[in-house]
Amino acid sequence: MRFFRRDSKLQAREEDAGKDPFERLATTVDPTGLASEAYRTLRTNLLYGFVDNPPKVIVLTSPSPREGKSTTCANLGVVLAQADKSTLIVDCDLRRPSIHKIFGLRNIKGLVNVLAEGSDPRSVWQEPLLNLKVLTSGPLPPHPAELLESERFAKLLSRVRDEFEYVLVDAPPIQAVSDPAILASRSDGVLLVLDAQRTRKRAVRQAMRSLNTVGANVLGTVMNNIQRGKVGYRYGGYVYK
Repeated sequence: MRFFRRDSKLQAREEDAGKDPFERLATTVDPTGLASEAYRTLRTNLLYGFVDNPPKVIVLTSPSPREGKSTTCANLGVVLAQADKSTLIVDCDLRRPSIHKIFGLRNIKGLVNVLAEGSDPRSVWQEPLLNLKVLTSGPLPPHPAELLESERFAKLLSRVRDEFEYVLVDAPPIQAVSDPAILASRSDGVLLVLDAQRTRKRAVRQAMRSLNTVGANVLGTVMNNIQRGKVGYRYGGYVYK
């Protein structure tokens, strides 16, 4: 399992979005900064760490809310697009979606319209950056899990798998609902996003058990909110153990 960690000050700066929705996108606000370089390191791990069986559909989830999964998903999508990789971000958090807020996009139509109404995804996804498409959640449905378990969603994943080099799926926290387990079972791999100051070991163990139960392929762990001065090998502001 690979570990990727970021500094607590960088995490706080991204989450204090203020009036500018792009402020949580460190990869666009400060492309030469430490946070951007850290996301590029994560991108390198994905591009070159799985040469024999590279994952295309990747689910990002976390044990609990407010651990940085959506911010990580958005920034990873940006750096993949910057590397000329055609990338689609799908907001599958159909209870508390936030991808549209991070990119400053409208969320009138999105994934729910594709699944519930049969809308063409090309007619509703948006392109905030070159090589990057975003399929926002759309209107919140009464039964999200049923939509994500549907055959129409399976067909959508099959279609976008053929159209894009990478498909990043922003899922709800895994302890809250069954949706992440459903998504994980239909993906090539999962990135589990943790917060060094908030996430408890018990929550990580429970999340891993849930993922293992559905046979999910856990690609690695992304650790946010790391305080400087911790032990480990330090390079450019990142800590590896």
